[in-house]
Order: sequence, then C-alpha cells, then structure tokens
Amino acid sequence: MHPDDVLPEEIGTLGEIARGGTEVAANRERDDADEFLDDEEFDESGDADFSVAGGAYGVGDRGRVLVCADQAPPFDADAPDCAVCVDEPGEVIAAVPAMIGFPPERSLVVLVLRSSGRGAGSIIDAVVRFDLDQNGGRRLRAGMVAQCVLQICAHDDIAEVLVVVVDDRAVESPRRAETGERCGTGRFEVLIDALDRRLATHEIALTGAWAVRAIEPEQPWWSLVGPDRQGTVPDPSASSVALSHVLDGRQIRGSRSELTALVAEDVEVRDQVAAILDGALSVARDRYARAVRRGDPSDYSRQALDYVLWQIANTESGVQLMVPELAELAAALRDRAVRDAMFALAVGDHAVAAEGLWAALTRALTGRDRAEAASLLGYSAYVRGDGPLAGIALEAALDADPDHPLATLLEASLMVGMRPDQLRRLARSGHDTAADLGIDLGSPAP
Repeated sequence: MHPDDVLPEEIGTLGEIARGGTEVAANRERDDADEFLDDEEFDESGDADFSVAGGAYGVGDRGRVLVCADQAPPFDADAPDCAVCVDEPGEVIAAVPAMIGFPPERSLVVLVLRSSGRGAGSIIDAVVRFDLDQNGGRRLRAGMVAQCVLQICAHDDIAEVLVVVVDDRAVESPRRAETGERCGTGRFEVLIDALDRRLATHEIALTGAWAVRAIEPEQPWWSLVGPDRQGTVPDPSASSVALSHVLDGRQIRGSRSELTALVAEDVEVRDQVAAILDGALSVARDRYARAVRRGDPSDYSRQALDYVLWQIANTESGVQLMVPELAELAAALRDRAVRDAMFALAVGDHAVAAEGLWAALTRALTGRDRAEAASLLGYSAYVRGDGPLAGIALEAALDADPDHPLATLLEASLMVGMRPDQLRRLARSGHDTAADLGIDLGSPAP
C-alpha cells in the first residue's frame, strides 16, 4: 500500500467540529486508495497504497502501507505547547492542502483525531488521503478506509475521525439541500454511512464529514452527516495552518504530480550515467584496493564520504552536477559506511541540500543505485515529517529494488506507525559512523 518541524495544531471539542468549532493539527498524510461502495460490496482483498509524511497516508495500486508523521514535537507528546486553532468546517477544509502538502483532487481525506490530554479538545494525529477512483474504473470502498483508520487507531489514543470529500463531480443531494435532512442516497452519503457503521463497531466516532468540489477560495462546501451545514472555503493559502507550515519551512506544492516529478527518471541523464557507471565503479575498486594495500581499508570510505559531502556542498551552492559526478556518487554510495553516514544529514543544517542530491541521483540512476538514493530521500523526508514525499520516494525505491533493505525497513516502520523521532536513532548512528572514519558531522540532533 501506498504521505518539518510542525507544531501539532490543537482541535476544540470534537463534537464542535460538526457544529462549527474546530482546531486543527497537521500530522500525517496518506495519499491514494482503492474502491468505494457500500458495505454489501466491500471486498477485503481490495488493493491499497498508503504513503506517509508530515501527516499523511496514501493508497494506490502496489498493495503496501506506509505511514507518515510529523516531526516536532514528538508524536508521543501529550499536547502541543502552541496550537493553531480552526473553528469552523470551512477552515478545516482550507487547512487540508497544508496538512498533506498539496491540494487533493478526487480524494477522500480522513483526519484522525486523538485526545489532546487537556480535557476538552483533540489533536489531528494523522491525515489520510485516498483516491476516489482507481485503475480499471474501480471506486473506493468503505472497508478499505476503515481498515486503514483502524490500523492507525491501534497505535494511538484515537476515538474520532473527520472526513472531507474533494470531487469536482460532487453534487449536493437535492433532498438534503431542500430539507436540511440527511437522506443517505447520494454516492458520498452511501460511502460515509458505510464508513460510519464500520468505525462505530470499534467505538470510533465519525464526528463530521463534508464535501467540496475543490479546495479553493469561495468554493461551496456542504455537510454529509448530521444537521445540514453549508458554507464557502476561505483562501487555503491564508489559513493559519498553511502559515504555520510555511514559517516552519514546509513546502506546500501545487499538486501531487510535483512530488512524483522529483523522483521520475530522467531518461536522457539516466542513459548517460549508465554508459559510464561501470568505469566509475572500476575506479572505485582500484581506490579500495590501494587502500587495502596501504593497510587502511577505511581510507577508501573516508575519501568517498568526503566526496559525497563535497558534492552536497556544491548542490547547496546551486551547482548542477554533471553526469560523471553522478556516476561517481553512485559508486561512493555503494560503500555501506558512506551510505550509513548519510542518515546524519537528515537532521542537520544540510538536510535540504542532501535531499536535493538524493532526488537528483534518484532521477539519474536505475536498479539498486536508484533504490539507495530514493531510500535516503525517503528517510530524510520521513524524519522531518514530509509524508507525501517520503511515501513517493520509498515507492520509487521499492519499484527499483523490491528487496532493498533500507526501503523495506522504512516501509515496515511506516506500516506500524513508528514516529519520526524514533527513526532519529539512524541519524545518530550516522554521526557515529562518520566519526569512526575521522569525519565530524557536528553534534547529532537530540
């Protein structure tokens, strides 16, 4: 199955969300999903694809689950010291693009809530996005969504969820619009009713659900459960959640395709690198052999690590790497010590530049080398809370090498909902690895 430093935003009393009072927290995302229909048509074997990140899950067609989560403060914190508050459904809807990193289209977005630990109020602990339409004309099923939500709830103090349906084809039920009563006959009402029943059997309440054609300024939204409510979406770019994310350095992209483009193979560069990669590997083997003859095999790793760090500095300075440099970097990262030391950069001052290099390598390489670079990109994104990018990078890694150890480890971590702060142990290990080679990467992040 297939979502930065962000303060969880606190939500007011959950019952108030459906009535209009709400505070929002962006923590995890998932993107994509499978089919949706009513309970009677639910198929337990439906495919799903989940992605994790600063607050997101995603479901697609690979049949894996990845879990995304925000980074700071740690997820196990009882409640944030500072909260971004939202007090009506339109503001919740407007905050969704910031929470998942891009404006969703033809999606069902589930906001999973946990107790704030302060009595009244809750925190949005996870944001899960499902594609309403899948390959072959299939539609999302309530059972798929419930299964995903229940997996999250198994690891957290979860009791309530919110749902936002985003679909340009959405039409408010005439009967509901005229009477203000829930009729349960529309496409989305059927899905929401089925999801509500499934979650209720596990004592999880679906507190509010709304539909909107697009998350854009002045777009109308309407409620799908409870008393009839309607309104318009405020400017998403001006939402308090979006402002909080931007101030924390988190990028809100224009679409999910902008994320996939970061790891899409550049065929021309890929072929050029492939043509000279064997030569770069031969040079690397010669260097290693000379280090062994000198009685200091680690000297090869030290020089290779220095080279990677130098190229990261070049990337930070805006230098575009040439094909021979990409090939030499691929050879350097085949050294396990060099690769392991790279974990440290995910929590340091050069994380952005390192991610830029990993993305460039992912686009330029194939097979195990592409998987290595994509895994480093996925790890860095996961640790800083960019769930959508983490999920997409790890998907690319496992497409390139289904048995890649690091990608498999990260996928398993995401699958069980491991918090980003727990993965920081790899970063500390990276500092130790570099130190063993005589290279100081600075003080490891706490």
